[in-house]
Amino acid sequence: MKEQLISRFGEESVKEFTVEKGEIPLLIIDLDLKSPVTLIATNGLRDYQMPVPEKWKGREYNELYFCLPSYWEWEDIDNPQMNWVFYWIQRLAKYVVEKKTWFGHGHTMPCGQETESLSATMKQNYFMLSYPLLLEKELSTIHLDNKEVNFLSIIPLFKTEIDYKKSKGTFKFMEKLLNSGITEKLDDFRGAATKRKWRLKRS
Repeated sequence: MKEQLISRFGEESVKEFTVEKGEIPLLIIDLDLKSPVTLIATNGLRDYQMPVPEKWKGREYNELYFCLPSYWEWEDIDNPQMNWVFYWIQRLAKYVVEKKTWFGHGHTMPCGQETESLSATMKQNYFMLSYPLLLEKELSTIHLDNKEVNFLSIIPLFKTEIDYKKSKGTFKFMEKLLNSGITEKLDDFRGAATKRKWRLKRS
C-alpha cells in the first residue's frame, strides 16, 4: 500500500514508522492541504478479512487512521498528550483481529473500561469509526492484490455526543458533526457538537 500512497502523495510524504515486534505496521503520511495534516495509518490491517454483514459486502478490508493537525508534535513520543494515538491505533487494530469481528462506519467504543479522557488536553473518552470526511478524496479506495482496501478514520467523541448518536442515529449525528465543522481531524480545543448555542432574545 505504501507504493500506492506514494503514487498519490509523493515519495517525501509517505514514510514507515518503526513499531515493536507483533504490532501492526504503521505509516506516517504528510498531506499538504490548505491546512496541512499528518496521518498515522495502519499498513497491514487489510490482511485480515473482516466478517462484514451482507449490506457491507465489499468493505471487508480496511486500514485505520488518525488525522493530526499541523500543531501536533507526534515525534514527541514520550509526551502523553501526543503519544496516545499510537497506543490506541494499535489497540483497536489488534482488537478487531483477535476478536474476529469487524469495524464499519458508525461503530463506537469507549476508551477503555474506565472511559478515561484521552489526555490532559483531549477530554474525549469515546471513539467512533467513520468514512473519511475531510479526506474523502485523498483516501478513496485503494485496489491492491485483488482487494478493495478502504480507510476508516478514528474520531474521538464526548459522552454527550455518544448519547446523541444513540438517540438520533448515525445519519443525524454525522449531520450534527459536519454542521459543527467537526471532521476526523483531531482538535484539542473543540467543544462537543451537542453543546447548546445560546441565542439572544429580541426585546
